[in-house]
Amino acid sequence: MRAAGFPEAAVRDRAARGAAAVFPAESAYGHEVFGAVASDGDELDRARLVPPVFVPLRLEKLIELGREPLFTDVDLATAVGGFASPLPVFLSAFGSTRLGGGDLAMAASRQAGRLGIPMVLGENVVPVNGYQNALLTRVRAYAEEVPGGLGGVVVQQSTEDADAEVWNLVYSDPSASALLDGGRLGFELKVGQGAKPGLGGMTLLDAAAAARVDGQYALTSVGSGDRKLRSGSPGTFTGEILRQQIRLMRNNFPRARVWVKLPPGRDVAEAARVAWAAGADAVTVDGAEGGTGWAPTAFLGHVGLPLAECLRRIGPPEGCLLAGGRMWEGTRVVKALALGVRAAALGRAALVAVDEDRSHGLERLVEALALEARLLISALGKYRPDALAADDVWAAGPLPHNLPLQLPVEPVPTA
Repeated sequence: MRAAGFPEAAVRDRAARGAAAVFPAESAYGHEVFGAVASDGDELDRARLVPPVFVPLRLEKLIELGREPLFTDVDLATAVGGFASPLPVFLSAFGSTRLGGGDLAMAASRQAGRLGIPMVLGENVVPVNGYQNALLTRVRAYAEEVPGGLGGVVVQQSTEDADAEVWNLVYSDPSASALLDGGRLGFELKVGQGAKPGLGGMTLLDAAAAARVDGQYALTSVGSGDRKLRSGSPGTFTGEILRQQIRLMRNNFPRARVWVKLPPGRDVAEAARVAWAAGADAVTVDGAEGGTGWAPTAFLGHVGLPLAECLRRIGPPEGCLLAGGRMWEGTRVVKALALGVRAAALGRAALVAVDEDRSHGLERLVEALALEARLLISALGKYRPDALAADDVWAAGPLPHNLPLQLPVEPVPTA
């Protein structure tokens, strides 16, 4: 697979070498000197983490430990939308494209399970590829690997998934009962996606596959071959519709966590507030930098707010805020955490990592990210992600709510 416009080579290096890839090549030691390089990328990439001189929380940690604290003393465990996670990251949904299924998806599921991080599944995988093959096998693969008391599976549903009654199937399936009984099952209402806000899911299908879903999706001829563009509905939402949808989820599936995934729309702050007020356990904001298996190129470069602007508009979150969009390494994740995000979504990075190594690529990628996060958080004089605040981040222009931030503290669930 390829990931144009994404730091694919760096992700593959981390998937192959793990924590060693956080540092310059060992062969350069004693032969080169190093310093800052010009930063490109989006606003969040260009921002800098700024450690203070005075570190009162380090003093508190010193007293607790009876010695000087080190980066190894940083505890990255957190609560992600009602699930206990050893790290502030989760595996995002891959959708129903060819790359989003098959061996890559299964490898990602197993490794996410071993890591103990939450995993999101969806969307359109059941209507297109079937319940058993596309969804249930990944749930089982994850459940076989995940340690007790950690992680969770969140099943995403869009308009066409609702027609297929995906949530009802999962909620009543004996294969998911262990996750449900352990409080590790959730459902995510997909309101939109970062790479194509305002559009539904899109894939290319051959003639046979298109015939199977004819009537469920809009099919359009594109190009000169017999492939069809399969387009899902983006759904129709107002504040009241979203509020009622969340209430229905809570009433119909009382034992499942409720997540909401928002596109980077101009009213993202209002939508997030509505979702939290209605009882959502987590709101995921997918910035315009987010990836996708297929979308019009006009949308990839010109539609939707960047993640930094989404966070600016939301301000201090009223509940658990999750974020996606080019997340693959520690600095971007830690900046997002400092700006109010509880955990970051790994999408393209996870697919590239498992493409590099089906057995341990995602685990090594996350190992490198975790080391960076510990180093960075410790350098800021802090030892938990929820201690980070917006004044830990600096940019030449105004960044999201660039004032000290008090986050709502959600207890980490225990087994």
